[in-house]
Amino acid sequence: MSDFNKDLSIIISLYNEEESLPELLRWIEEVMDRENFSYEVIMVDDGSTDNSWKLIKELSEKNSSIRGISFRRNYGKSAALFHGFKAAAGRVVVTMDADLQDSPDEIPELYEMIKEGGYDLVSGYKMNRSQGDPLSKTIPTKLFNATTRMVSGIHNLHDFNCGLKAYRRKVIKSIEVYGEMHRYIPILAKHAGFKRIGEKVVQHQERKYGVSKFGWERMIKGYLDLLSVMFMSKLSASTSKP
Repeated sequence: MSDFNKDLSIIISLYNEEESLPELLRWIEEVMDRENFSYEVIMVDDGSTDNSWKLIKELSEKNSSIRGISFRRNYGKSAALFHGFKAAAGRVVVTMDADLQDSPDEIPELYEMIKEGGYDLVSGYKMNRSQGDPLSKTIPTKLFNATTRMVSGIHNLHDFNCGLKAYRRKVIKSIEVYGEMHRYIPILAKHAGFKRIGEKVVQHQERKYGVSKFGWERMIKGYLDLLSVMFMSKLSASTSKP
């Protein structure tokens, strides 16, 4: 089967997640086998300093559907997704985090929403996030989402920063992600002409291993990138007018 005939590409960006990787890949494999999906898993190691890359190579030797991309240093999630998007060949592309807080059991319904529901992009909504995360993370997240809804005009999304998303392949081949722009992929998709953007409530699981990579400095950079996204969108719209 040619890569472009695969049902799914699952892109996982990661940084120092050696403890969670074996469990996550077993879980994904179980779901894919149960649903009889043809698939590929693209693991993008964003400069990990632990044994993540060694594990990815070992796991890929056991399962030919797994392949890896390794960065020499930590470039950030947007860079990881950019290279994952370039490599993805599945008809539907799903992104998820490596820390086991995103459930692979959500993937079949996300896939159906793209293939049968007609959506271009479906974003996960971790409605009960506050039950598992500290206030230092949930309060900035709520402020960020409220601001992004207001500025972008995408009022039906409650959790722009959720790593669990599904895309029609054409969407991820039509946008470029850099800086902290991974937070604003729905906005980038909207301005690229993909208007069918939906949301699915997904399960939020407590972190099982390691520590959160979240920090206030990332939130500040995120707001600066939001200003950049909106400025570039307005500039593009004004220059395209006859």
